[in-house]
Amino acid sequence: MYLIGDQPAYAEKLINTLQSIPERLLDGLEPCGDEVELGPVDDLYQHIGQRHLYLLKSGLLHALIDGKPLFYLQEGDLIGLRQGLNAAPCTYLSEEPLVLVPYERDSLFKHIHTNSQRQELFTQYILGQAALMSDALARNKPVEVRPVTGFQHFDAGAELIRQGDEADHVFIITEGHAEAFVENIKVGDVQKDEIFGAMALFTREKRSATVIASAPTTVMMIPKEQFLALMQSNPRIAHSLIESMARRIDLMNKELTQLKQKAS
Repeated sequence: MYLIGDQPAYAEKLINTLQSIPERLLDGLEPCGDEVELGPVDDLYQHIGQRHLYLLKSGLLHALIDGKPLFYLQEGDLIGLRQGLNAAPCTYLSEEPLVLVPYERDSLFKHIHTNSQRQELFTQYILGQAALMSDALARNKPVEVRPVTGFQHFDAGAELIRQGDEADHVFIITEGHAEAFVENIKVGDVQKDEIFGAMALFTREKRSATVIASAPTTVMMIPKEQFLALMQSNPRIAHSLIESMARRIDLMNKELTQLKQKAS
């Protein structure tokens, strides 16, 4: 994926990271058919349908949302993940020949979920794509009506989320580091590429901890509705995320209990 227009540095770094993920996800999985060769197309899905996922082996696709060109898909990108994600309608067109490698959708997801590392990579991939899209859509709106989404930068000492607040977003640190506090007691660290703030969306409760940047930090912010739509379309990812977060919360609670016992 490559965003049209001036590309912020944070977006470029994320794009470079995401670009290497599809090849790692597909490692060990055989295509479900022969390569698809196409000439210039005005609407890609009129030629390939929506049954499979495709790896873009060669060529460049222009992506339009609501008729506006927003981003490109380039060699190495996966095509078809947006289908079923309750996302804005997207039209893909190309002015040059394309070569696509087809993969059976269910087989790909099963392949991903047999390996925890692939699960984490896939979660990073779809959430990264979602954040880039949100940021691109936000930057196309007038400054005074732009939503708080996409990417945000925080100085050291700034609060990313506050205990007791409503949960409207999920966060992933792309640069920097943060610390988690419960009742002003530090209970853990939040590292680069770590997802946080999701449990409150699943449970529909208020934030259970305050997270403060311990260094200049840039985060991806995925809106609640978009995140939940992604999880509903990928329930196995939601399950693995909940398990991971439950383990993290259990460790935080144990550390908090030990700190309180020492203090008493």
